[in-house]
Amino acid sequence: MPPVSAPTRKPRGPRPLADYVAPGIAEMCGKAGISVVEVVTNWDEIVGPDLGPRSVPLKLQWPRRGPEGTPGEPATLVVRVEGPYAIEMQHAAPVVLERINAYFGWRCVGRIALRQGPVPARTARAPAPPPPAAEAVATVRGEIGRFEDEALAASLARLGALVRRERRG
Repeated sequence: MPPVSAPTRKPRGPRPLADYVAPGIAEMCGKAGISVVEVVTNWDEIVGPDLGPRSVPLKLQWPRRGPEGTPGEPATLVVRVEGPYAIEMQHAAPVVLERINAYFGWRCVGRIALRQGPVPARTARAPAPPPPAAEAVATVRGEIGRFEDEALAASLARLGALVRRERRG
């Protein structure tokens, strides 16, 4: 008679989606460099207005995968920081790590490695266009008809008023 193995117990209750998705995403992002693009494009939003202009993310270093394809450790984010702000970034590193991982919804970055050096000046973003006139929004709102979701209807009306203004001007 073959030995009877103990039944495997499944965890009760829901599990976080990150438990299922993170290993596959880590491999995909590590190969494609997708996460680093997101980190660079949203760096100021992630780290805040004090450290954002004085630092720039350089690369994500993904460790080798564990034995037999098991997920390895999270990536290391290499950040260039202006000399005087390196100590401030070092002090804020746990908060920055938390913000990055919260931004992505999973623990993709495990540590930050700092490199001191000049940070290129950023070009100023174009100012946001002024909001459309209330009369133009009301006109478009009357033309688009009824919606179940009032917030969606208001957003579409603002968008329509902006498009009309751009076409005229």
